[in-house]
Amino acid sequence: MSVARTICLNQLTRGPRTRSQLADVLRKRLVPDDAAATALDRLTDVGLIDDAAFAAGWVRSRRSGRGLSGSAVARELRARGVDQEVVADAVAEVGPEEDEESARELTRRRLRSVGDLPVDTRVRRLVGYLGRKGYPPGLAYRVVRDELELAAGDLLDPHRTPT
Repeated sequence: MSVARTICLNQLTRGPRTRSQLADVLRKRLVPDDAAATALDRLTDVGLIDDAAFAAGWVRSRRSGRGLSGSAVARELRARGVDQEVVADAVAEVGPEEDEESARELTRRRLRSVGDLPVDTRVRRLVGYLGRKGYPPGLAYRVVRDELELAAGDLLDPHRTPT
């Protein structure tokens, strides 16, 4: 158990890890299952392993840093072995309104780099960009269309305030 605990603590000093990630590391290091389970249970009891806190922090980080949609963040958490119920709780704060506002902000920032391209190319690139961030196609097309219309209106009337 001492070896398992040491391995886990070394992993945790590098950054937060889920219980599943630590179990994978222990399995790869050929730590016996009973020793691994004991070490993981003990670290969970003392609060060093907390999948709910990991998930909440991951949601905040990935949404603010990378602008990912709630569904994309949920996919990442599931890939890291976080329980579906914990994932659902963590992304519950990310509603459709937050996803739409995030998509709008990403589109506004990206508009600057595609401004000289033909409209159909701009639409294709912006929708593709939002799609890679995990936003559904319907939302992506609607947001891109709205933001392009706003940008075109601003070019015609620089004193116009967005609605």
